Amino acid sequence: MSGTFVGMPSFPKAAQHSVHDTTLRKNLSYATGTIRDKRAKAVAELQDWQQLREAGKQIKDQTLHRLDHYLEQLEQAVTTAGGTVHWAADAAEANRIVADLVKATGQSEVVKVKSMATQEIGLNEALEAEGIHAYETDLAELIVQLGNDKPSHILVPAIHRNRGEIRDIFRSEMGRWGRPAPEDLADSPAELAEAARLHLREKFLRAKVGISGANFMVAETGTLVVVESEGNGRMCLTLPETLISIVGIEKIVPTWRDLEVFLQTLPRSSTAERMNPYTTTWTGTTDGDGPKNFHLVLLDNGRTETLADEVGRQALRCIRCSACLNVCPVYERAGGHAYGSVYPGPIGAILTPQLRGTQSEVDASLPYASSLCGACYEVCPVAIDIPEVLVHLREKVADQGGKGHRLEKAAIKASTWVLNHPAALATGERLAAKTRKLHPKKMPGPGARQWTESRDLPEMPTEPFRDWWEKNK
Repeated sequence: MSGTFVGMPSFPKAAQHSVHDTTLRKNLSYATGTIRDKRAKAVAELQDWQQLREAGKQIKDQTLHRLDHYLEQLEQAVTTAGGTVHWAADAAEANRIVADLVKATGQSEVVKVKSMATQEIGLNEALEAEGIHAYETDLAELIVQLGNDKPSHILVPAIHRNRGEIRDIFRSEMGRWGRPAPEDLADSPAELAEAARLHLREKFLRAKVGISGANFMVAETGTLVVVESEGNGRMCLTLPETLISIVGIEKIVPTWRDLEVFLQTLPRSSTAERMNPYTTTWTGTTDGDGPKNFHLVLLDNGRTETLADEVGRQALRCIRCSACLNVCPVYERAGGHAYGSVYPGPIGAILTPQLRGTQSEVDASLPYASSLCGACYEVCPVAIDIPEVLVHLREKVADQGGKGHRLEKAAIKASTWVLNHPAALATGERLAAKTRKLHPKKMPGPGARQWTESRDLPEMPTEPFRDWWEKNK
């Protein structure tokens, strides 16, 4: 993955700062609560929701099992339809391919559909280094870009901003990027949306190159699918002369019939809608309709390594609905930025460490960014057992060592020796009982103090159970 968030502190440190931001917590609580309630009602309308959920899981698992076959089928279909397929092993290669393709058109500006994959590889920054400016056209992504910010939610990147903050960003920043916002712009949703529409319209009409991701790729026909709620994506996908799509290799489904399942579960799990207002599909190029040139960049960037992990690979089922974020008590209080990745929340806590590895402090901390309550698994439309993967990744982090884990291993080793020597255990118990009045009420040390802040240590009995038993039988 890209180093976009390099320099971020580990999750506990970042979360400790964000939980004290009352505005952030208020914004997150309101937004996630609203989406969560709407989603529950939308899902309850389908009597066969659990069957759809299981079908999605099975389709994804079977596809991942034969991923090489379906990717080759996709490549052949896209090529036959007039498109060009490129393979990118990592972020650097993907960025280089895209930059070269844009340069070949002679353009220095591109318009973008909202895409997690391009965020993952740091495409905007890579293009900027090559003298190419990328304009985000999704409303939330536009807010993030104008505010020189980072996304904090998979579906709603600017979920941490309220209407007043968005109005201020539009007033101060739009003029530097294009058409300025009205001087008397208020913070009503209608006025903010209209200001964004006018600002983006000029970019759509002059853009020669569009860049997108895709929610799904259909192997049998080479068709790509983007679902959205605003229509900005469709403008990017149809108006430019050249379209470049960067898509993770796991986003593939074998057939259109398989796609049917996800077009029912994704909108309900993400925006709580029965269907997406805009579902755009395209297959290669067509004379007189849409872009003249289409390039598909298939992105690995750690996915093959993730696929090799029998437990962790289920993270590749993810369809980026963000339902797990909206029910997670940790995300709701800490916010997305605390995760140090474009993939925040429960899914980010298992996906990021697998794509990037667990060598850095922030990546090693992510599997611990959860209470393991299981709410994320209950709402996942493809039944990813996120708690199971979190525990699995914690084991990996512990095995690679580190100060805290070395101390833990030493303590376990010492405890094992004591428990294997009954005489030593009995001596320790009697000594603890005799010195009970000297024992602290709270465990010492900053880490332990946080845990025992609202808990007292259990009171030591006057004598060990073994001695009491000898007396009373």
